[in-house]
Amino acid sequence: MGISASRYTAGNGDAIHKNTSNTFFCDLPAYAGANCWRDWFSSQPMTWDFYRNATQNADQLRQRVAFALQQIVVVNNLDVEGTYGLRNYHNTLLDNAFTNYRQVLKKVTLSPVMGDFLNNANNDKAAPNENYARELLQLFSIGTCELNADGSLKGGTCSPTYNNETVRNYAYAMTGWTYPAGGTTAYGCWPTGANCQYYGGDMVPVTRYHDTSVRPLLGGVSKPANSTPATALELVLDSVMQHPNTAPFIGKQLIQHLVSSNPSPGYVQRVAAAFIAGSYTAEGRTFGAGTRGDLAATVAAVLLDAEARGDTPARRAGKLREPTLMFTGVLRALNGRSDGEALAWWWGEVLRQHVFRPPSVFNFYPPDYPVPGSATMVGPQFGIHNANSALERLNFLTYLLYWGGSTAEASVPGAFGTTVNTVPFEADAADAAKLVDRLSVLATGAALPSTTRTRIITAVEAFNASSSSTWQSERVKQAAYLVFATPAFQVQR
Repeated sequence: MGISASRYTAGNGDAIHKNTSNTFFCDLPAYAGANCWRDWFSSQPMTWDFYRNATQNADQLRQRVAFALQQIVVVNNLDVEGTYGLRNYHNTLLDNAFTNYRQVLKKVTLSPVMGDFLNNANNDKAAPNENYARELLQLFSIGTCELNADGSLKGGTCSPTYNNETVRNYAYAMTGWTYPAGGTTAYGCWPTGANCQYYGGDMVPVTRYHDTSVRPLLGGVSKPANSTPATALELVLDSVMQHPNTAPFIGKQLIQHLVSSNPSPGYVQRVAAAFIAGSYTAEGRTFGAGTRGDLAATVAAVLLDAEARGDTPARRAGKLREPTLMFTGVLRALNGRSDGEALAWWWGEVLRQHVFRPPSVFNFYPPDYPVPGSATMVGPQFGIHNANSALERLNFLTYLLYWGGSTAEASVPGAFGTTVNTVPFEADAADAAKLVDRLSVLATGAALPSTTRTRIITAVEAFNASSSSTWQSERVKQAAYLVFATPAFQVQR
């Protein structure tokens, strides 16, 4: 029996793009109210679904891969409003987490949400906007510098993969797409012949705005004269998927999101090889359909590589656990659950990772953010980490363990708050060492370093029958707080 796939379902529908009055949508009597923007325009309902899925559903790998993809092919709710459209976009990433990266790029390119975010919707051959073309190359496929198969710089220095003329050719090639049919306004649709703003499906071609000149692309691919928008798009995808940079560039980012910030060149090369072959074999099982860009094969190579699975990781191994994964890791380990409300505008903002609201197309943090104090290592998640956020991580543990988390918010549909349940651990409270070890395995998959373990046990043993009538509960809280506060948990290895 397969595992049911998580979905985004919360929030309202497409009425925001079918408003034929001259009145702002949330001022209309049928929709006016304190929660109109939240439920129709914002990503907050999706945040509810995100954390409910992450803390309760079984398809954890699908969710983790989709979360990695949404930090590579970024859109945000700061620049694009429309709950139903954002929901469609991110359901597409869930749907394609194990398909093919070419399919991801095609769906992203045709998404009207991305079309609005990076100005490719209604892009006109007369004066094409270059935003999407530039980010397709820079962030979504090949990167800015020529790479070896292992992700290192060719020749040891940055040789640019493209120039402004290249970007312009890609912009021309991707002109001629408009919104799917369905949107209406009081003013009609603009420009002439295009559809009104609407997010209910893929963008559709509008030939009159598509450039029909010959446009050279990368890798010897060329868009011919008199092309259609659809054939031009296929050639654009051919050119970036066949480019030698795409496999190591995307493969390394998947490693960074799922396993380690500083993978060895050999690790990157093995993952890139799986991306190119579309197939990966490990432990007697083959993953992937054998087509370049296969994500099932690539993700398997990321997670089953010896560098990811070793019991004695190198000093450079691992990554800072970003806030979202810190939240969900603690909650799942401590029998918790969250309806997502407290992890959005409260803890998400405090720790600078409010899901679906990254500040720009460059995500919450760059993949090459340098680790403070190191000349050679990067730590992407350190881009949103500082002394204050280190303390706020401890405050989050205090909130869950000592403040009782959050109760249900009446205005949130199906709310149940954010809480943990530490009672099952009280059965081990009499044996502080056993309790600490049990929590350590849940937190890190292994026992803590001996010095750390000894000190935590000592701190836990300070609570006993003579000091408190609730000593078992206090021991569990103390142990959980200290275990999840350790670098062993905060840095995933």
